[in-house]
Amino acid sequence: MSMRRTTIKDVAGAAGVGVATVSRVLSGGSASPETRERVLTVAAQLDYRPSALGRNLRQQRSGGIGLLLPDITDTFYGRLADGVLACARSAGEPVILGTTGDDPEREAELIGMLLEQGVDRVVAVPSGDGEIWAPTLRAGLTMVFAHRLSAGHDDVPAVLADDRAGVRTAVDYLTGLGHRRIAYLGGPGQEQRLSFFRQALGALVDEELIVVARGSRDSAYAAAAGLFQHRPDLTAVLAGGNLLGEAAVLAARELDLRVPRDLSLIMFDDVPWAELCSPPLTVIAQPAQDLGYRAAELVLREGGRRPRGVLLPTELIVRGSCAPRRAPARSS
Repeated sequence: MSMRRTTIKDVAGAAGVGVATVSRVLSGGSASPETRERVLTVAAQLDYRPSALGRNLRQQRSGGIGLLLPDITDTFYGRLADGVLACARSAGEPVILGTTGDDPEREAELIGMLLEQGVDRVVAVPSGDGEIWAPTLRAGLTMVFAHRLSAGHDDVPAVLADDRAGVRTAVDYLTGLGHRRIAYLGGPGQEQRLSFFRQALGALVDEELIVVARGSRDSAYAAAAGLFQHRPDLTAVLAGGNLLGEAAVLAARELDLRVPRDLSLIMFDDVPWAELCSPPLTVIAQPAQDLGYRAAELVLREGGRRPRGVLLPTELIVRGSCAPRRAPARSS
């Protein structure tokens, strides 16, 4: 009877450390001497054999593309995945899909799985810190990031939407309508988008109007509701993604805030339900499918010099969720 093969998660559990720590130790990354010794001892006891990390021989890889996304139930990421799959299908390449939930530990576990399965290439929307991705680079895999960057890995090509232009256009539109107290409702991996928001608002930035939720719908709703309750003076919101925009719409409805009379709203991502809202939502449309397709094209490119990055345009689609700021009522 065959024994189940020991995985990187087994080693992490037995050593009492995270999967990311095991990945770092086994790939020669930084760790304390005590941690390194404990991980290596447990790995030896469990007879763990990290095939891709140990061999790192390209001819022994099985090929294919690993695709890591935060959440495939999110319409944006579903369309991005569709772009990757379409390109991979035309090239005759299989795709192994994993969802990270924007959890760095889960992301590290999936990276270990892809290395063990010997894939040649990885397309990822990164959620963890840069060190989590070190094992894939040391193992010689071809990497491309999509939609987000990973800190410390400027050498990895990335296919991105033009967030700077998208945020600037949205902020200019809202300030042109007279709004000055503009909030930002953000989520995981939006550090760069938030930086562009601060730059676009300049002296009008109010840090109390910047709220960052975790990756779940409950967290997004709590962040939106808390923002609206604690700062009833705000007049406009830029939501950093469709899940956050959905939370803003629901929270506004629960709190009897009328869009756009009481609150103007712009959301990143033009998803189908945005046009069905009452009123339809003004959005910053991102080419999600093109992001995936171009990332897959880039990771499949053989030979030659790969560009450091590809920047795709965004578009402000004006609908009915924004209106001129109402002057405050004068007391008699």
